[in-house]
Amino acid sequence: MKYYLSVLAGAMSYGILSTIVVLAYGEGYQLGEVVGSQLVTGFILSWLLALYTKFKTKRRSQTSKTAATSVFTRLTWKQRLLLMAAGTPTVITGLVYYQSLRYIPASLAIILLFQFTWISVLIQAVSKRQRPDKVTFLTLIILFGGTLLAAGFLEQGLSEFNGLGIALGLMAAVSYSLFVLFSGKAVPSAHPAFRSAWMVTGGLVLLCILFPPTFLFNGLIWSQLLVFGLLLGFFGAFIPPVLFAIGVPHIGGDMAGILGAVELPVAVLLSSIVLHEHVSGLQWLGVIIVLIGVALPELYKLRLKRSRSAPQYSS
Repeated sequence: MKYYLSVLAGAMSYGILSTIVVLAYGEGYQLGEVVGSQLVTGFILSWLLALYTKFKTKRRSQTSKTAATSVFTRLTWKQRLLLMAAGTPTVITGLVYYQSLRYIPASLAIILLFQFTWISVLIQAVSKRQRPDKVTFLTLIILFGGTLLAAGFLEQGLSEFNGLGIALGLMAAVSYSLFVLFSGKAVPSAHPAFRSAWMVTGGLVLLCILFPPTFLFNGLIWSQLLVFGLLLGFFGAFIPPVLFAIGVPHIGGDMAGILGAVELPVAVLLSSIVLHEHVSGLQWLGVIIVLIGVALPELYKLRLKRSRSAPQYSS
């Protein structure tokens, strides 16, 4: 049970981010400052965890050298650079997603970000030149219908929404899809703590190129920006990877995908309560439909696995 709760808590952490970002914008902070403070915090926390893991591994090596070697293997610079490159889409996702929050409500932004589910399927289908199966087609239809309801398009019409904000939200979904596809293939044998640390490092390097971290030197970091940075870094760049690393190996990727969908209702609920954004009953129905669409293919896979593993009796 604790492993299910671990993945659930990690996904809920992601759902908190959009509300914190909107509050930071309300205090007058800019995009580069918000994302930069998040990544700096995530960088420090991730490397503290990696160093603690290394220290703990060395202590274990005193009693069991074989076990220690299997847990911690030194990465080559080629592997480190590969992990750093795999971490760069997270920065692009953060930048365009957080920028979209300037133009559209947080409840709509998270719904647009969740379009990564069908975008990932589309990218894989094109790259593998394989037509999606019937279950996937049904899932895409459910997701599309749920999105129209959850976003409020059917109630208010497209003309009521900012086109740039919608475009940025969809760009964030594409970027996040690429991150999901690339991150799983980048040095999977490495320890999760070091994978996360090097990926965050790559993201921080890219961000420093795009937005030089002047807030670190002009004293702005010691303002309320530090609070927002700590919250964003803790709930965005540190806690979810750690909790997922703990829970996913025990419950499997399929169930983790289902539990991960809790990010959507958490973000919508917080935007309604904290930011006082109006979310109608029809939009909540759309959120539920989107969650069903996300869970459907994973539940179908679990059902197939159980049916195949069940004992077959012949008459």
